[in-house]
Amino acid sequence: MTLVLKPGTEWAAVYARCRALAPEAFGPERVANRWGGEWRFDGVPRPAFSPVDGSEIAGPPMVPAETAAAAVRSGADEHRAWRLVPLSERRSRVRAALDAWGAHRDLLALLLVWEIGKPWRLARQDVDRAISGVEWYLDQIEPMLDGRAPLDGPVSNVASWNYPMSVLAHAMCVQALAGNAAIAKTPTDGGLGCLTLAVALAVREGLPFTLVSGGGRDLSPALVRAPEIGCVSFVGGRDTGGQVATALADLGKRHVLEQEGLNCWGVWEFDDWDTFTGQVRKTFDYAKQRCTAYPRFVVQRRLFDRFLAAYLPAVRSVRFGHPLAVADASDDLPELDFGPLINAAKAKDLDGQVAEAVTGGAIPLYQGSLGDGRFLPGQNTDAYSAPVALLEPPRSSPLFHAEPFGPVDSIVLVDTEAELLAAMNASNGALVGTVSCDDPDAASRLAASVRAFKVGVNAPRSRGDRDELFGGWGDSWRGAFVGGRLLVHAVTEGPAGERLPGNFPEYTLRPEAAG
Repeated sequence: MTLVLKPGTEWAAVYARCRALAPEAFGPERVANRWGGEWRFDGVPRPAFSPVDGSEIAGPPMVPAETAAAAVRSGADEHRAWRLVPLSERRSRVRAALDAWGAHRDLLALLLVWEIGKPWRLARQDVDRAISGVEWYLDQIEPMLDGRAPLDGPVSNVASWNYPMSVLAHAMCVQALAGNAAIAKTPTDGGLGCLTLAVALAVREGLPFTLVSGGGRDLSPALVRAPEIGCVSFVGGRDTGGQVATALADLGKRHVLEQEGLNCWGVWEFDDWDTFTGQVRKTFDYAKQRCTAYPRFVVQRRLFDRFLAAYLPAVRSVRFGHPLAVADASDDLPELDFGPLINAAKAKDLDGQVAEAVTGGAIPLYQGSLGDGRFLPGQNTDAYSAPVALLEPPRSSPLFHAEPFGPVDSIVLVDTEAELLAAMNASNGALVGTVSCDDPDAASRLAASVRAFKVGVNAPRSRGDRDELFGGWGDSWRGAFVGGRLLVHAVTEGPAGERLPGNFPEYTLRPEAAG
């Protein structure tokens, strides 16, 4: 079967729609930054290439440190004016921004496809979750703000590329609803166009958003350490998150630092394999490129044959490939589990880790092939990786102790509950975990000892949204917990002496129970 690119979804057509809709932010050959109350075609555009097929797309306009500092100062000016705007007016403007996002939902989703490789279903879901999540806050915000005030300075957002809408744009709207101006650094690996369009639509409705692009090292003094900043919100890996935490250590500044962890799924005294098979396939959504992915299964040795009988059919059923490739121009876009990884370098590195682990003794239980994917004739597939499952990767391998952020599962066999828990807690803290166990008492006992913020029993956990709390233990999180009222509390001032629930080092606030 020969596939073709769905007409009207070409990058050139998508970018032309952005230019027609928001010419203030999208130029003929480059995208603008937004600061000082206006869109500016400043900075130096960095070359960028779509992970979908390697074609050139709009790259981030990288600004130097002095420009970022000026942007922060102007963002602080916007903040001082915005914090005086009545809640009713803030609510009205945020709602208008959401209406604009909804009206252009498919364009925002197409940008996500081209820029970060999300399949069509998940790209639209990301936009929808941003809208519905903020709508919930619009309805709930009054009691959350009772007795509270905006921060003294704007919120600085430094986020990863994988969820520009449902994490980053969502957070900026909630921050604005709570009375704060929001400053965001564009992720340099992808999401520039989607985030820029979302901000352009929101700014038209009067929201106080600043958007700049640049390298983390260059922009960190302004976006993290500047005295004008009231709170730092970070989502990303442990290495960069550790640098941000170090930069904040002596400032006593509000912060929310969500970092990666090795989320594990334990299987112990379990027999509901039909349900498990359906759950496994869903763990491959977006090639496991999300903070709540499950790349590690810790399995009771005596159940290993039954685990494999349930696991392997699920992995073989995973569908991946070009997110916009169809058999006929009139066809709907395909229902894929994942497309490419974020870039060719990541795919090459991950494939190298797999090869090195096998050389070191890991047993390949399943190794997919790019020949199993759906691709256009002759297209560049450098950013794609097929699903892989490895048994017992060596302890020297990154696949043993770190999150792969790609479609690679590692499976570890254990004989005792103590071994199960030790293997599930290998990364000193995670965001989520799951225990599959038929005995409710045993499942509860095991779940209580898993060092993850959310632990599911016989079902996966996710980040959640709305009133569901979210955080992490150990090295997977620093600072205030979020979700529902806690997300609002993290970016507002409460009563004197208030202690926010969260993971705070000893040099600053001590956490309360997050109940």
